[in-house]
Amino acid sequence: MKVLIATEKPFAPAAVEGIKKEVSEAGYELALLEKYTEKKQLLDAVADADALIIRSDKIDNEVFDAAKQLKIVVRAGAGYDNVDLAAATAHKVVVMNTPGQNSNAVAELVLGLLVYAVRNFYNGKTGTELKGKKLGILAFGNVGRNVARIAKGFGMDVYAFDAFCPASAIEAAEVTPVASRDELFEKCDIVSLHIPATDETRNSINYDVVTKLPKNGILINTARKEVIDEEGLIKALAEREDLKYIADIAPERAAEFAEKFPGRYFATPKKMGAQTKEANINAGIAAACQIVGFLKDGITKFQVNKYNKPQKTWQQ
Repeated sequence: MKVLIATEKPFAPAAVEGIKKEVSEAGYELALLEKYTEKKQLLDAVADADALIIRSDKIDNEVFDAAKQLKIVVRAGAGYDNVDLAAATAHKVVVMNTPGQNSNAVAELVLGLLVYAVRNFYNGKTGTELKGKKLGILAFGNVGRNVARIAKGFGMDVYAFDAFCPASAIEAAEVTPVASRDELFEKCDIVSLHIPATDETRNSINYDVVTKLPKNGILINTARKEVIDEEGLIKALAEREDLKYIADIAPERAAEFAEKFPGRYFATPKKMGAQTKEANINAGIAAACQIVGFLKDGITKFQVNKYNKPQKTWQQ
């Protein structure tokens, strides 16, 4: 069996070594494709691969067509919108993610960006403190829980809404649950987005939602840029000169945001949430272990291309 690591943005060397150890001990071959610049390189590399480990790499129908032996793809990280799940299912390929492995890294970035924002991007002018501010967390999964944990250390009052998480579970983490997304925006000084990019959530954070934020509100997005309705957000920021938007990936209209909203907008040039040595190692080794578990024992615990999942909306 051949396991391929294919990453435009490479793993840390220690992560590659950890993956190699897991794969080799299972008796499999490991191949490595890093920093590739053309899709053809990926298509050639997957031709004889039985398993594939990726990061943010786009895996579409063309890739699945080229990968005649492929049985499993593992996205080293939580988000998997870069993988065409319908195409994977049509090709009878299992897709998994590695939830929780990057969560502390992303959560630490959230608070780092918030300090930067409330101190006016370190422009020398008087800012504010996070202590006593109300932080709203939209989606209380692994990242959201870690954000709450760290925010409480700053002395923030933490609220959360998650349509898929019982209020009792949020309360158990000593966080205050609210009844809806809109209530979260209305109540909190800062809202941190952790929702996935799905057909339902794309463009869901729009003008009507953003303008529910109270005076001097901050919206921070370390999830996916696709969940933002950029036209609506631009309109909201133009009308509400008290609002700020902070993102861990530049929006499609980044130049326009930067030009129109200096001092109120910041985005990392590349997605930085999982860019720590620890997260690299955790997610990479988890991906390797899941591949070995699937190939040897058929374990599908973290499979994401399944049918008949219950439908519920993030607005409910």
